[in-house]
Amino acid sequence: MTVEHIPVLLPETLAGLTLAPDARCIDGTLGGAGHAEALLQATGPGGRLLGVDADPAAIARGQVRLAPFGDRAVLAQASFSQLATVAAAHGFAQVDALLLDLGVSSFQLSEAERGFSFQVEGPLDMRMDPGNPLTAAEIVNHWPQDALADVIYRYGEEPRSRRIARAIVAARPIRTTTALADVVGRAIGSQRGRERIHPATRIFQALRIRVNDELGALEAVLPQIVTLLAPGGRFAIITFHSLEDRVVKLFIQQETRDCLCPPDLPICRCRHHATLRAITRKPIRPGAVEISHNPRSRSAKLRIAERL
Repeated sequence: MTVEHIPVLLPETLAGLTLAPDARCIDGTLGGAGHAEALLQATGPGGRLLGVDADPAAIARGQVRLAPFGDRAVLAQASFSQLATVAAAHGFAQVDALLLDLGVSSFQLSEAERGFSFQVEGPLDMRMDPGNPLTAAEIVNHWPQDALADVIYRYGEEPRSRRIARAIVAARPIRTTTALADVVGRAIGSQRGRERIHPATRIFQALRIRVNDELGALEAVLPQIVTLLAPGGRFAIITFHSLEDRVVKLFIQQETRDCLCPPDLPICRCRHHATLRAITRKPIRPGAVEISHNPRSRSAKLRIAERL
């Protein structure tokens, strides 16, 4: 099956980053390399890019797609939680633009053996990095019921987490993505109201986030982004659910303030100084045309900030 990779919010991202000729960029979530290709095209023959991804398959695809750019594109397999270390090792200690697209790539969703989607039958894996020892199967089949319910509630924002966890434990062992989706469907039935999504959608989201420690990685990388950006450099982060967007939003709010002390403290004691200027006061969302061509973009939110 041929998979088409469509980079989300591409024109808006390029416009927001205000790339100059010869700019040095980092794409911390290489994925299908669509954004990376556009960044290299926009920066001209003197521009350089470091592409990072935890998934070795993404690095392999990126090597093929970015081959025409020669040594202007440098790729490294690593979690973006280690971005500062990886960037320093490859000579990208100070950059003009940095991008994170936190969505699951079309390639990962289409590969049944990766276990990211319940649309195709596959093992309960969900690892971005195949070297990660934790899989979705371990959580589904071996974690205590309360711990499983906590994962579903916290990362899936699913109010019926206890009922779903009971059903999963009762059905153990669960071997495949489709079997898990069936268990969840029987436990809570179909969604009603305006939001008509498959009942297993939030559960798969929750498991994927926990397996890959996605929120922990995001919280770890945000301070690193500030140190990596040269003054006047900008970062763009594309999120796909409220948990990620909230982390990014609060970080930008924090780093645009000179003092983080409580309002009732008469003298600032934190000695914090603003490091960022918010470029987007509200997140940029895809328009109707983009959503019609790429339905997976419908939940995307883009936030951009500039290093002071």
